[in-house]
Amino acid sequence: MMRSAVTICLVPEARRGPFVFHSSLAEGCAQAAQAGFDAIELFPTHADEVHSMELRSLLRQHGLQLAAMGTGAGWLTRKLSLTDPDPHIRMCARDFAGAIVDFAGGFGAPAIIGSMQGRVPDGVSREQSLAWLREELDQLGPRAHALDAPLLYEPLNRYETNLFNTLAEASEFLDTLRTRNVRLLVDLFHANIEEADIAAAIRAAGPRVGHVHFADSNRRAIGLGHTPMAPIIEALKSIGYDGYLSAEVLPLPDAETAAQQTIQSFRKWIGGRD
Repeated sequence: MMRSAVTICLVPEARRGPFVFHSSLAEGCAQAAQAGFDAIELFPTHADEVHSMELRSLLRQHGLQLAAMGTGAGWLTRKLSLTDPDPHIRMCARDFAGAIVDFAGGFGAPAIIGSMQGRVPDGVSREQSLAWLREELDQLGPRAHALDAPLLYEPLNRYETNLFNTLAEASEFLDTLRTRNVRLLVDLFHANIEEADIAAAIRAAGPRVGHVHFADSNRRAIGLGHTPMAPIIEALKSIGYDGYLSAEVLPLPDAETAAQQTIQSFRKWIGGRD
């Protein structure tokens, strides 16, 4: 059975980003539980910002799970990426992402490689950039596996990266890795831009799908845009997906409304407690 999750962002620089709650960890967990979510997806400034004992206590107190943790603050606040031409920056990016892999893995949760993947920069061949990305994922994937968690790779839309924009392209690339522990994050906002048929792309990706960002075409809560959800949910069911549908959406018109719209849409398509 698919489960619901909602994003909590602790990064001040991302206050305009597509995250529902931009409050403290304690307040965000309370809001998530009150709205009826099963889990939270956490976006910290860095791994050391969150204390594991505090998080465990809050999750237990509110009956929540940790669905995933994002690494995007490494790019947003420090311009780190796994495909930077500078080997020192790539090392710093790997260390930054690796620390979040370790923290999330302690909760049985995956870390997300989204914006930290970077892009093919001017003056560098695509082959070289992919070689760098392959090298880094082949280190981070086993690191997550040692903690019994997958690593998530997120194809982004063409305006955010020129590496991989579709699930098919990303799947083909993942086949070239030594590690078998990297799975795909399907972000429905990005997919709406890049996929000719989102449901067909999900079916083709099959068991590679490890996480879903539950966002409508305008990056608002599901039901506030025009993404056709029925075929997408049917496709997820057809591949046996039983992970999280996580609201990485803009907090519009406000966080509480975005959360309520998301949980209502989740119950409409998946069911769950009232």
